[in-house]
Amino acid sequence: MHKELQLKHYFISSDITTLKEKMSKYYPEYILYRDKTNPDYALNAKKFIEICSDFKESNAFLHQEYELAFKLNATGVHLTSTQFEDIKKAKELGLKVIVSTHTHEEVLEAEALGADYVTYSPIFASPGKGEPKGIEDLKSLLKKCNVKVFALGGIINEVEVEQIAKTKSYGFASIRYFD
Repeated sequence: MHKELQLKHYFISSDITTLKEKMSKYYPEYILYRDKTNPDYALNAKKFIEICSDFKESNAFLHQEYELAFKLNATGVHLTSTQFEDIKKAKELGLKVIVSTHTHEEVLEAEALGADYVTYSPIFASPGKGEPKGIEDLKSLLKKCNVKVFALGGIINEVEVEQIAKTKSYGFASIRYFD
């Protein structure tokens, strides 16, 4: 068994047209529908949840919109690093909460506010995402927190996944790895 199989896989997607195919290929345990520019987000989110319901092992998350996630019976919501005040609101609706974080302080704050998971990024070089944190910084973070951490950023193949597998990360999140 490959060590990377112990890591949870978090697939971030804006394309529902290829969703079923990619889920059948990779079987991610977590999946996020994130489409920042689509005016039909709510309609597509409904389709996304319907597709995900065929994959019982997958946990379906919507981006930012916790009320919509609740209405559509999603597993949870993925909040941005500017939505810390919404963690409690989402938790009160019974949703699982993932929060985007970029500093150790943000991770600890999200944890204190009750987030179930965080993404921490960018671990590796990723277009337009700033200076990568690196594996050593990730390891340092993991010694400080108890929240489940998904490593994110620049994870495009097994090379990066193998490096993350050597840490105590809960899993990894990616867009390009699942292409």
